[in-house]
Amino acid sequence: MTITQPGYVGKLAVLYDGHGDISPFQQLAERLAVPLRNSSEAGFDQHEAFFLSWRDGCLKLLDKELLKKGGMAVEIGPRQGEQRSWPAPKDGALAKALGRKTKTVVDATTGWGQDSLHIFRMGYELLCMERSPLMAVLLADGFKRLAQEEWMQRLQLEPPRLLVGNAVELLAGLPEPPDCIYLDPMFPPKRKKSALAKKSMVVLRDLLGDDEDKAGLFAAAMQATGKRVVVKSPDYAEPLGGKPSDSFHGKLLRYDVFLKN
Repeated sequence: MTITQPGYVGKLAVLYDGHGDISPFQQLAERLAVPLRNSSEAGFDQHEAFFLSWRDGCLKLLDKELLKKGGMAVEIGPRQGEQRSWPAPKDGALAKALGRKTKTVVDATTGWGQDSLHIFRMGYELLCMERSPLMAVLLADGFKRLAQEEWMQRLQLEPPRLLVGNAVELLAGLPEPPDCIYLDPMFPPKRKKSALAKKSMVVLRDLLGDDEDKAGLFAAAMQATGKRVVVKSPDYAEPLGGKPSDSFHGKLLRYDVFLKN
């Protein structure tokens, strides 16, 4: 099935480097409705700003700066400071916001999946949603690699489920209300150029833009949740849903908790 994504036109291509079977690259380009480029061909020119390619056993997103440096993939290992055990202890600001009695979580804005995978490693039952077909294929590759990890197979764990589409519509179609719906929408940066902005987030914003429908997504989440909605925000942003029931602060960010009446 081809997923038309007009925002990618002229920005993104699948890149084949001339080694191995070309068919997975062709299928990926067709699925995303973007060109297939072959860097081994004479006269190859980097027309697009971004490329998708398999490198080092991962599907990676590259820009022109990263073409010879490796690229960005969904990182399946714990971030610095996070526990490697499973289930990891439910401590820190995120776990406090999700709630001590919470069992089921929907991440409606999965993105690069770092918060999702942290939630998963803490032992919550997790469903992921992602509206960008580009990020969805990167996430699917990451979850496939996660399933192959020794500890996942030893504990007979399945990676999180991933639904692709508009979260407002997907949330309305949930068969059961989850205990918590987690939102991490993209907010406009405080400054046009921030030295603190991670490369992965800069690239994501360049490709996808900011989330203009944050208010509609929040309303859909409050309608669909069983108990609470947690919104991750930069510390300078106004709360998305008015005054929260509680807030838990991390470094340069906070988690606003909104309880369902």
